[in-house]
Amino acid sequence: MDKNKLDLLVIAVHPDDAELGCGGTIIKHVQMGKRVGVVDLTRGELGTRGTAESRDVEAANAAEILGLSARENLGLRDGFFRNDEISQLVVIRAIRKYRPDIVISNALVDRHPDHGRAGDLVNDSVFLAGLRKIETHSDEHAPQVPHRPRLLLQLIQDYYIKPDIAVDVTACWNDKIRAIKAYRSQFHSDAYESDEPETYISKPDFLEYIEGRAREYGKYIGAKYAEGFTCRRLLGVDDLFVLK
Repeated sequence: MDKNKLDLLVIAVHPDDAELGCGGTIIKHVQMGKRVGVVDLTRGELGTRGTAESRDVEAANAAEILGLSARENLGLRDGFFRNDEISQLVVIRAIRKYRPDIVISNALVDRHPDHGRAGDLVNDSVFLAGLRKIETHSDEHAPQVPHRPRLLLQLIQDYYIKPDIAVDVTACWNDKIRAIKAYRSQFHSDAYESDEPETYISKPDFLEYIEGRAREYGKYIGAKYAEGFTCRRLLGVDDLFVLK
């Protein structure tokens, strides 16, 4: 058995993107027995609050709450990475390492320019990872086998986007919020003492916005809370009776 093999891999540009956008979906699938991992593209070093080092610690704490089988950071430059050959090869190596069935990436269009650029980077890398003539090697310098996930979904982040699919995360909601709050430097926390300026996401009411969005998506599928995702291709099902 491949010890690195994952069922679901979230590839997101900043530590905390996965928790905000699909923390409930991650926890739900871990509880279903799936192996789930997160690959952060950058360390979020340009963030107004905290440091790359503090966010490393926060990401590790959040990973425990989420129940991840793996989490790693690819160390691309926050704010300045590009969807180019160098970055694509880094992401391709991660995809081939973990060989996920499903990948979730950043929103295709969003307030933060890194999000859309990362969504395009992951989309292109998912396709390229399946081409056998692109050669990559593992950390142990062994040739990697081509792999293309069967499904790629995108998060819905700051901008409102009508989802193509919504996942009921009601039972996991409290743990999702705990995972978000693990990032004390980024979100409102009475335990975080700093003279750093307040930001859009550190205001106390930011998490109320996150809850409001989840309640809205949940309303449409008969759930209290849901997380929405988009897909660049048409989704199909075998059994109409499993749909909510």
